[in-house]
Amino acid sequence: MGKGDRRTFRGKLSRGSFGKCRPRKPSKKASKPVETAGETAPSTETASDQVT
Repeated sequence: MGKGDRRTFRGKLSRGSFGKCRPRKPSKKASKPVETAGETAPSTETASDQVT
């Protein structure tokens, strides 16, 4: 068991393959949070209170 073994982490590294022992990192596009319309819209109540 070592560099020639496909089932071990060291073997996956030497071959450059992925699998159960060496999973791929998740892409950054999938981990991006989804924005909702309520959070992005500015509040009109605070804008009218700030006018002097």
